[in-house]
Amino acid sequence: MAAMAAGAAGCDPVVNIAGANFPSWLVAAIVGIILAALIRPAFVAIGIEQYLWPLPVVYASLAVLLACVFWLIFFNRV
Repeated sequence: MAAMAAGAAGCDPVVNIAGANFPSWLVAAIVGIILAALIRPAFVAIGIEQYLWPLPVVYASLAVLLACVFWLIFFNRV
């Protein structure tokens, strides 16, 4: 089991930003959080935020969804 985990750790794509290497999931998580923060004003303007509850769960789920979609679009090797 430990050998499988060590072997799979090298399969994660790495993104080079300004000379520093970051795992792709970290980049996708940051992008998901930023996109969720950018979508919030649209929810307020449309008037549907008052129907969304509990807000921390809704926006955290939205951030995870957007991060997964971003990762699948840009880092999927299938």
